[in-house]
Amino acid sequence: MTRAVEPRHRVVSANGVRMHLVEAGEGPLVLLVHGFPESWYSWRHQLPALAEAGYRAAAIDVRGYGRSSKPPAIEDYRMVKHVGDNVGVVEALGAQRAVVVGHDWGAPIAWSSCLMRPDVFDALALLSVPYSPRSSTRPADAFRAMAGEEEFYIEYFQQPGRAEAEIEADVRSWLRGFYHSASGDAVLAGDGRTIATVRRGGQLRERFTLPEGQPPWMSEDDLDFYVAEFERTGLSGGLNRYRNMDRDWEDMAAFTHRPITVPSLFIGGERDGPTVWGGGAIARFGDTLPGLRGCYVLEGCGHWVQQERTARVNELLLEFLGSLGPR
Repeated sequence: MTRAVEPRHRVVSANGVRMHLVEAGEGPLVLLVHGFPESWYSWRHQLPALAEAGYRAAAIDVRGYGRSSKPPAIEDYRMVKHVGDNVGVVEALGAQRAVVVGHDWGAPIAWSSCLMRPDVFDALALLSVPYSPRSSTRPADAFRAMAGEEEFYIEYFQQPGRAEAEIEADVRSWLRGFYHSASGDAVLAGDGRTIATVRRGGQLRERFTLPEGQPPWMSEDDLDFYVAEFERTGLSGGLNRYRNMDRDWEDMAAFTHRPITVPSLFIGGERDGPTVWGGGAIARFGDTLPGLRGCYVLEGCGHWVQQERTARVNELLLEFLGSLGPR
């Protein structure tokens, strides 16, 4: 009988900030980067699977989340800072290189890490958000065009304090509604609109659909964990990532239209907004991800792929890692 691999909590100094991470196993390093509004905990099913397969899996709390540092300045959440954090974590763990796996906002952080430091991050797995190279269009302009008379949700997140006031008034009900509404279990509102847009002057929660009970992929205990984290930390750290998109666009000018050449993998959900919106980006993977070794869109799955389809995601990740050969 294989003994269960116990995860280990660590706090390391990286890029001048404190980074909390949870690691399991020994072997080649696999760095797991979560999105919004999550934590290292969103990788709770991948940590033991990777460890048992002979990898050293490390799931970080991205800066602004959990027990990692929460700098007060919005500009301290720009993409180049996150890439520096990832490099610093790899160094703090005594490794020379790592496979980087990102979900949601973790996906752009992961692909930017490969763009900027392919010597350190030499393989890439993206969950839910497909790679799209920097274009000549400023993000703020693109979002306004997408939403029409409403506000794209990323626009809604821009004003400091606005989304925080909505969420922090009742963290549990907001997270419950947000997680469910972006999952494969959600049913569209009667008018067909989703949480992608917000009524001007309204709140995002107006677009939520609420479950009658917790879905099998997120227990009440799982929800309790997320609620406790965000009731303790607030949401500004996570939301500040959104508030740097135009700044990132300026910082990353040298990478306009740049393909990512390291070996790569994409896993998305059939019912997930970013996967659907990103259909054009997926169609261009032959040019933008020339090292692509697999592209999978999971039937009936929503945004939280590694939680909604644990077994399949673990299988695909391990297949991908195995294809990389000895490390």
